[in-house]
Amino acid sequence: MTINDGFLVILPMRGGSERIPRKNLLDLAGKPLYSWILDTVLTLDGAHVVVDTDDDEIAEQVAAHYADVQIVRRPSHLGVGTAPMNEVLVNTLNNTSFYPTVLQVHATNPFVSRGSLVSAVEMVASDNKCDSAFSATRLQARLWTNDLEAVNHDPKVLLRTQDLAPLFIENSSFYVFDRTGFMASRNRIGSQPAMVEISSLEAVDIDNPDDLEFARLIAPNLEKSLVGQL
Repeated sequence: MTINDGFLVILPMRGGSERIPRKNLLDLAGKPLYSWILDTVLTLDGAHVVVDTDDDEIAEQVAAHYADVQIVRRPSHLGVGTAPMNEVLVNTLNNTSFYPTVLQVHATNPFVSRGSLVSAVEMVASDNKCDSAFSATRLQARLWTNDLEAVNHDPKVLLRTQDLAPLFIENSSFYVFDRTGFMASRNRIGSQPAMVEISSLEAVDIDNPDDLEFARLIAPNLEKSLVGQL
């Protein structure tokens, strides 16, 4: 199978954001926050795009502006903040056509590039050695525990941070997984995962008001075609 054979894209959007009320619908440089990632995934060849939501306003806005996007209504018990994302995805998959490869993105990661998504989907769709892929950000810094124990460095040997062995943060910007394997394990990261490194700019995650303000400073001057190179 290849990416051109088609794959499913799931964009889950809960209406009850807690730290930033109605977050997914807020304006970011002239359009709703959710439109940034939705506009990006709709450029992917072979993508069948689904928005999963429990919210009437979100469903109505998406339906009004994105005729090619399927809406899946989430039951109320999966619309609370404590609902496991894996169970949300199971509900979505049970209400959509079968595609072997699934890409899951988030509305709160507006700057993820098309190139990074294509690379991740191609890894899973065409590489028999890989059953899943997830986005990650490189971290090269001196880390300590709460008990002041050095995690990844020797305090007596002052290496430059760029010479430290890198660690990687699973930043949750996107996941790609095999549908059959996910439904069996209820885990987006399979037994043979791959990691897709993305830039700190692509990994911007709007989780609190400061994140939103930061994104609003960046967005007006951002050329999305260049995000993956920054």
